[in-house]
Amino acid sequence: MSTKSEIAQIPPSVGAIQGRSPRQIAWMRFKRNKVGVGAAIVSISLLLLSLFAPLVAKIFGVDPDTLNLDVLDTSGIPEVGFSWDHPLGLIPGTGRDFLAQLLYGSRISFLIAILTTVTALTIGLFVGIIGGYFRGRIDNYLGRTTDFLLAFPAFFMIVALNRPMVARIEESGIAQGNNARIIFLVFFLSFFGWPGFSRLIRSQVLSLREREFVTAAQAMGAGRWRIITKELIPNLWAPVIVVVSLSLPGYLAAEAVYSFLGLGVQPPASTWGILLSNATRYVTVMPSFFLIAAGSLVVVVLAFNLVGDALRDALDPKADR
Repeated sequence: MSTKSEIAQIPPSVGAIQGRSPRQIAWMRFKRNKVGVGAAIVSISLLLLSLFAPLVAKIFGVDPDTLNLDVLDTSGIPEVGFSWDHPLGLIPGTGRDFLAQLLYGSRISFLIAILTTVTALTIGLFVGIIGGYFRGRIDNYLGRTTDFLLAFPAFFMIVALNRPMVARIEESGIAQGNNARIIFLVFFLSFFGWPGFSRLIRSQVLSLREREFVTAAQAMGAGRWRIITKELIPNLWAPVIVVVSLSLPGYLAAEAVYSFLGLGVQPPASTWGILLSNATRYVTVMPSFFLIAAGSLVVVVLAFNLVGDALRDALDPKADR
């Protein structure tokens, strides 16, 4: 009797089992990953700095287009280093402020990376869903198409088609100059980027379409469109989020590589690839220029990759087992 009376005196809130949604469980796992949280803070901060680059440049009192030729020596090396007026110094040869060039250059780099990621993953998502759900002849045609595209050497195709395709875009009047080069990079990086993601989505859909909730929806008379939009797509967000966080730094690095090789955006516009290309010319006489340019790209790519790893662990249902 005493035991029953003691149990009766326990407040209802003590020892009660509180249910959590999959989103809450994933968020709880992600918060426990200190490296992932730190990387997420760095990634968000860099995106905000890029988005509000004009405001940040105004706060620091720097301008990306101002030429400080009076402080350059005969070889083009700045005679002044880091200062309050120029926190990261000046760029050799032009005398432009390095911090302002990094901020404004990140806007173009992030623009290309985000547009490419969204385009490639959107195409891959729908192709993967269609192939995995309908299977049969449709899946066979789509599978052979992805095999065909995956067989192409994407890097060499972009190098070979860069000049003629940019010229064709300019002749058509769609865009001119660097805008045409941005369209070219986004289109071709997306064109060669979606097949791999569609394979992942297809495998997920093949598994999901055999689950009980899909069978129950079919038994209740739900149409194909409703099953795809209400049953399949909501259960595909976990791999989509992870792939987005891992694809974004990959395309960011790809843009830097193509700009470094002279195939992307060209001066007087600035991207991290252009800054890195310029820095290699002065690596012996002004190593700080190269180290900051290369280090900025490394930090961004590493931060996004760490966020992707943390999200993958948080969204893995077997992570705590």
